[in-house]
Amino acid sequence: MRRRTRTPRPDAAARLESQGLSFHGRDAYWNEAACYEFTLAEVETVEAAAAELHGLCVDALHAMVSANRLGELGIDGRYREALGASLKGNDFSLYGRFDLAYDGHSPPKLLEYNADTPTSLLEAAVCQWFWLKDCEPAADQFNSLHERLIGRWRDLPGEGPVHLACAVDQEEDWACIAYLADTLVQAGREPVLLYVHEIGWDPAGRVFVDTAGAPIDSLFKLYPWEWLLAEEFGPHVMTCRTRFVEPLWKGALSCKGLLPVLWERNPGHPNLLPAYREPGSLGSYARKPLYSREGANVSLYVDGQPLAESDGPYGREGYVYQSLALLPNFDGRYPVIGAWLIDGQPAGMGIREDRSPITTDQSQFVPHYFLP
Repeated sequence: MRRRTRTPRPDAAARLESQGLSFHGRDAYWNEAACYEFTLAEVETVEAAAAELHGLCVDALHAMVSANRLGELGIDGRYREALGASLKGNDFSLYGRFDLAYDGHSPPKLLEYNADTPTSLLEAAVCQWFWLKDCEPAADQFNSLHERLIGRWRDLPGEGPVHLACAVDQEEDWACIAYLADTLVQAGREPVLLYVHEIGWDPAGRVFVDTAGAPIDSLFKLYPWEWLLAEEFGPHVMTCRTRFVEPLWKGALSCKGLLPVLWERNPGHPNLLPAYREPGSLGSYARKPLYSREGANVSLYVDGQPLAESDGPYGREGYVYQSLALLPNFDGRYPVIGAWLIDGQPAGMGIREDRSPITTDQSQFVPHYFLP
């Protein structure tokens, strides 16, 4: 695993915008003045870790449901039975992303699982693939995301339109659902895009509806489950006939309260870090909210002393404490590996890096390749 510098394509901006990445220039988000080179063995290590971790996470959630421990994930009592049924029924799931600390030498370590609303999908699936073809045509890339997304959509039950929604004024989220709409078309389904606040409720039909009053039979929502369930119409989720993608059980997988349970059930696992509900004997650790996005409200401590922290609106539900695994340092830049899964199977990788050891929404996306 090596970080390499290179000259950006002279027409990079136009190419990225034609691919739908409208926000590439915001805070220099897309950075192709650098790239990461891997060996095939390193890519296979990341792939194997992602497959292993997904299985461990699903196993841990099953155990929590069986032991009536969903309260440890901040799940409201009204929704625990529905969540258990969603998990037991293996409700349709599309994708997810693990954030891993990996330096090319030690085993990848799980930092968190973005199982509900992961973004940077367009960048990972499309933009870095075209970058590879332009800049490293003799190399390969851990990236079958586009084809796998299309294939997975074909498994979605039903035949009618699929609605896709995100919050208003979220350009990154809109770009993500617009890309997913394109994969839906290629899968032979009709997409309908809208904002979350435009969704209505039809009590007679027990279904959510769009702005035209049409029923929403299937809804891909780039909107966290913990937010949706806190809305006025949240309780309708338990009785409606709308299918949600991601399903309710994937929202629980995204809770960092799962990290202590993973360690409890798999102590010493090479891809896990010790994690607890209190810092206890941990001298160097990361304090993380049960629910948060883009590194918000994360604090890092080394030997009990603050190293770095980020602001944000999260932490109301509580925190977990995970043994500190600092990201590798490449010339003052810290990359986090995003290992993508489609239907629980590894399908690609994306890298974001920052000058801070905490990855946030200001971190840059950097393409990668590997040498066969």
